[in-house]
Amino acid sequence: MEAVQVSGQEFFHQGDRVAVLTAQPLDRLLDYRAPEGGCFRGAFVEVPLGPRKVLGVIWGAGGGNFDSAKLRSVIRVLDLAPMRDEMRQFLSKAADYTLTPMSMMLRLATRAPGLSDPPSMRKVLRLGDTQPDRMTPARAKVLAVMEEFGGMAFTPKELADMAGVTPSVVKGLVGQGALREEETPRDLPYPVLDPNRPSKDLTEDQSRAAATLSEGVESGSYGTTLLKGVTGSGKTEVYLEAVAACLRRGRQALVLLPEIALTAEFLKRVEQRFGATPAEWHSGATMTERRRVWRMVGQGNAQLVIGARSALFLPFRDLGLIIVDEEHDTAYKQEEGVLYNARDMSVLRAAMCSAQVVLASATPSLETWSNAEAGKYKRVDLTARFGSAVLPVMKAVDMRAEDLAPATWISPTLKQAMALRMQRGEQSLLFLNRRGFAPVTICRACGTQVACDNCDARMVEHRFMKRLMCHQCGETKPVPESCPSCQVEGKMAPVGPGIERLGEETAALFPEARIAVLSSDLFASARALKARIEEIAAGEADIILGTQLVAKGHNFPLLTLVGVIDADLGLQGSDLRAGERTFQLMRQVAGRAGRAERPGEALLQTFQPEHPVIRAILTGDEEEFWRAEAAQRREAGVPPFGRMAGIILSGSDLAQVFDLGNALARNDGPLRQVGAQLYGPAPAPIARVRGRHRVRLLVKAAKGVALQEALSRWVKPFRMKGDLRLSIDIDPQNFF
Repeated sequence: MEAVQVSGQEFFHQGDRVAVLTAQPLDRLLDYRAPEGGCFRGAFVEVPLGPRKVLGVIWGAGGGNFDSAKLRSVIRVLDLAPMRDEMRQFLSKAADYTLTPMSMMLRLATRAPGLSDPPSMRKVLRLGDTQPDRMTPARAKVLAVMEEFGGMAFTPKELADMAGVTPSVVKGLVGQGALREEETPRDLPYPVLDPNRPSKDLTEDQSRAAATLSEGVESGSYGTTLLKGVTGSGKTEVYLEAVAACLRRGRQALVLLPEIALTAEFLKRVEQRFGATPAEWHSGATMTERRRVWRMVGQGNAQLVIGARSALFLPFRDLGLIIVDEEHDTAYKQEEGVLYNARDMSVLRAAMCSAQVVLASATPSLETWSNAEAGKYKRVDLTARFGSAVLPVMKAVDMRAEDLAPATWISPTLKQAMALRMQRGEQSLLFLNRRGFAPVTICRACGTQVACDNCDARMVEHRFMKRLMCHQCGETKPVPESCPSCQVEGKMAPVGPGIERLGEETAALFPEARIAVLSSDLFASARALKARIEEIAAGEADIILGTQLVAKGHNFPLLTLVGVIDADLGLQGSDLRAGERTFQLMRQVAGRAGRAERPGEALLQTFQPEHPVIRAILTGDEEEFWRAEAAQRREAGVPPFGRMAGIILSGSDLAQVFDLGNALARNDGPLRQVGAQLYGPAPAPIARVRGRHRVRLLVKAAKGVALQEALSRWVKPFRMKGDLRLSIDIDPQNFF
């Protein structure tokens, strides 16, 4: 039989040949027979694959090149909202752009547990028909809660917590018949958000920006806007008005955040604005919660999702707005598996479903800035901090003129400024973008530096663990008492500062201070990190020490001083974005100071205060910095004014990896045909990770070149033998 169209969606009758995309590592669609009752295109199904049952999606009519007598049937259609056509197109275009197999894209789009399982149930309690034989104060509290909420259903734990009683009290009322148990689906819709609740009073500047963003949402068409506002200018309140406009139209919204630790404070602001908590999607969410989000988003029962970059691949029923907060952040680039940039993929996804994108940042990426300059994106600016807050005063501390004791890193100038804040009851923040205690452990007898056994990387001492750790593979080992090379004891010494070592120095300088160290590896869970950030915001620390984590959107009202320990750190190396990233990071870190009534100050310790990037940071002339950076990149023909792709080869045998690299370099005809230049092969800066040798090639091409098609033709003839691996990174952000 032939497929028919039902309500605009292609339908396949029982026995029709259908093509199914699975998340298994196969390079093609598989043909099956439609199950009893038929199925629509986009339906999620369970199909047999060898001895296993796997998840798949009906992608269309079967190819017809397989013996129909041997076709196996789809086992069943799953109780999930079908994948919409725009989602299928998005996955296909994202796969083409990133040169990723479709099976991997589907895996990315189905990252929730138990999707093949029937909807699970949970026990809830409602008011029963009888009174307990004996009324106690605790029992009365429980029944009062049930009556106050009009007989609403609660889980036993929820009811006990709300009544302030032990679970045994609730259990006793069930046994008495005063409460009755029911089973309800676990994956319940999210509470309805109210977009018409009164918002905070906005300034004239903010109101104008919010109106511009809302107009875009109300148009119901695609568009991208850069929302550029200085730190503390109220970008969040502005784009939440665009979210409200989206919800009023009955469409869904997605807010992407670069760091899970930002979600706690952000969720409170969303709840204040809309009267309910939205859905969360990130690595800190439980598996049960992830499945609920995935299902409810597809059914349209989650109006707003707050998430990490992978939330972009959730099956939204009607996505009308995507906010990419701190859009410049490198956390939006996925560096393993599917190599994609969530900022760029947000623009693609919005174009597929006629949605608006808001790229929000105080220090936008050069790509976004240049797209706004060229008129591809709209631009909305917020130039002043909200309320009475003013931007911090930024100064350089010339370390060449400071009298610093050996193995110390806090300059006398910075120490004096910190002491002043302690006297005033204000907070100071010291920023050093190095995790651990010391970046190098060296033998003072022979000069040996302790390296990882599996990687070409030096091991970092983590004193709180009493171990050395490799930041490439995670391998740890005890700090050696004797040198592994010359065997001399007592000569192993930590060299250079890490955030833990800075903590020891700070504690020695200010023994009475309450010191909080914020580094991702010091917290067992994301929830513990979020809880500590809330404590600091409430004033439960005098001095905060932080790595890059602290630069991202936190609001500490008492913080008036930021000290950057090594402002020159990011300027080293040959990364084409080194200047841009240093500029962004320093401006973002400095922006933590003076966000309330008290004025802030930022001190940058540097050995090169005359460096153009350091000068640009201090003067705050951002537009001049972007223009100069853009001119350099345009002249060099590199992104965003040219195209780049990184090819990473890896394997356990170095000679084999280099042989493959040389063979690719000799047969670069498809690249030369489009005018692309090939550099390499060369060892990666970190040439061995997890025991695998790494070799890189770099392809550079003009802006308008069809680079992906040329790359596909170039690598297609090469077969990966043994454990050789080849991956292609379009628009690489990391050259390690």
